[in-house]
Order: sequence, then C-alpha cells, then structure tokens
Amino acid sequence: MAIASTNPAMNEAAPQRVVKRSLSIAGHRTSVSLEEIFWSELRAIAERRAQSVAALVAEIDAARGEANLSSALRVFVLQQAKSG
Repeated sequence: MAIASTNPAMNEAAPQRVVKRSLSIAGHRTSVSLEEIFWSELRAIAERRAQSVAALVAEIDAARGEANLSSALRVFVLQQAKSG
C-alpha cells in the first residue's frame, strides 16, 4: 500500500512508480509491470466497459500479436486517450 506524501513534488512522481500485478489470462497466471498511471487508466476503461481489469487485459492480450504485454497495455491506454 502506497502512502501519499504531504510533499506535492513527491505525489506528482507517484504515477511514474512501476507496480507489478498478477493476473490470470486464459487460465494462466502472469505478472505485469506497469506504471501506476497506466493501471489507473486501465481500471477506468474497464469500469466504463463494465468489465474487470483482468477481462480487459485478456482482451488486449488476445489481440496483441507478438508485442510484449506491458507494451501492448500502454499502447492500448494511449490509443483510448487519443480517441477521447
């Protein structure tokens, strides 16, 4: 659990903190490391779609081809942000 700092400069850096999470994708456990800001956006996107983060990640995983999963997730979040 992260504790927010009272120093605003420290809180601004928090979105850059890399967080590793374990997920089950297609019946297999895997770990994904992403910056906190990407996890936050994935949660928001999943909520808007009325699905779990794991289900959203599985959907992205199925469509990613040869791309690294962490990279595919970052690109997906960026594409969603650009499409408004």
